[in-house]
Amino acid sequence: MKAWTEAELDAIDRADELRVAGERADGSLRKLVVVWQVRVGDDVYIRSVRGPSGGWYRGVRDQDRGRIESGGVTKDVAFERDSSHDAEIDAAYRAKYGRGSSVDAITTPTAKETTLRVSPGE
Repeated sequence: MKAWTEAELDAIDRADELRVAGERADGSLRKLVVVWQVRVGDDVYIRSVRGPSGGWYRGVRDQDRGRIESGGVTKDVAFERDSSHDAEIDAAYRAKYGRGSSVDAITTPTAKETTLRVSPGE
């Protein structure tokens, strides 16, 4: 897989939201949906606040490919389940979005089940 450029990582990190669309089996894209994203090191992570039952999450997991738009960056991407940095991701969500019920929801065990690393596609 390709790596993010520093400019892409900075732009995505500065953006408040990320729009994500999963790819269907025929290669077409699902509807773009707004989610929160965080950067940890040189990686971008997203989660479903509704856990595995979240519609956009199920759509992304069908093919593990799709597209994101965030901070002026539009990119075809791959999604990989990755819970190896959950503590750092929780801290990044709190640092970026503050404290409150929305951040509490995105850092629950149910949401953590859906932690996805987003990587530039081939």
